[in-house]
Amino acid sequence: MVGKAKVIPLATKPRRQKAAYELKVTLREVRPPIWRRLRVAGDLTLRELHHVLQIALGWTDSHLHEFEIRGRRYGMPDPQEDLGEPPLDEAKFSLDDLLRTGGRAEYTYDFGDGWSHEIVVEDSVPLDPRGLKAECLAGKRACPPEDCGGAHGYADLLEALADSSHESYAEMKEWVGPYFSPEEFDLALVTRELRGAGTAAWRRKRERFYDSR
Repeated sequence: MVGKAKVIPLATKPRRQKAAYELKVTLREVRPPIWRRLRVAGDLTLRELHHVLQIALGWTDSHLHEFEIRGRRYGMPDPQEDLGEPPLDEAKFSLDDLLRTGGRAEYTYDFGDGWSHEIVVEDSVPLDPRGLKAECLAGKRACPPEDCGGAHGYADLLEALADSSHESYAEMKEWVGPYFSPEEFDLALVTRELRGAGTAAWRRKRERFYDSR
């Protein structure tokens, strides 16, 4: 009598645990430094990271932007723009595709003012499936006002605001408004604004915004 063949269960490949990345983002050429420390899910796209950076830094998403990672450019390709090589589509690349612990990236916002941000990948940690897709862990100092002329213009603005006898003090004070404080950073506010980052509803809201531009 032939016995039944013994069934040997196939080995199952262990699931790779999803990662989150801890990033230090510093605005270049600004003193004292303006920086944020973030923890972001690895399955976010570069487009979503752009939205996170806008919220965490305090920008208003009013200008063009671009990432550069290991010599390659990522952004929002414009089919009507035929000047030079277009960037790769940032919506098609996840952070897991591009980031490694110890790696660096550059994020440029507003090509006129030329705000350049250095992104350093400080660590990779297991992603808490019940946690937020994006968190701001710490930060220092307020975001510069939009359209203030880049790092050099911002330095001139701070100089004028620091001296009530400066010839431009009254004009600059009126321009920035009564609530601007260069040393202030509201972590609680950023946390509230980031709470929905990476969710389906958050994606739809942001993409509708871009479709309407």
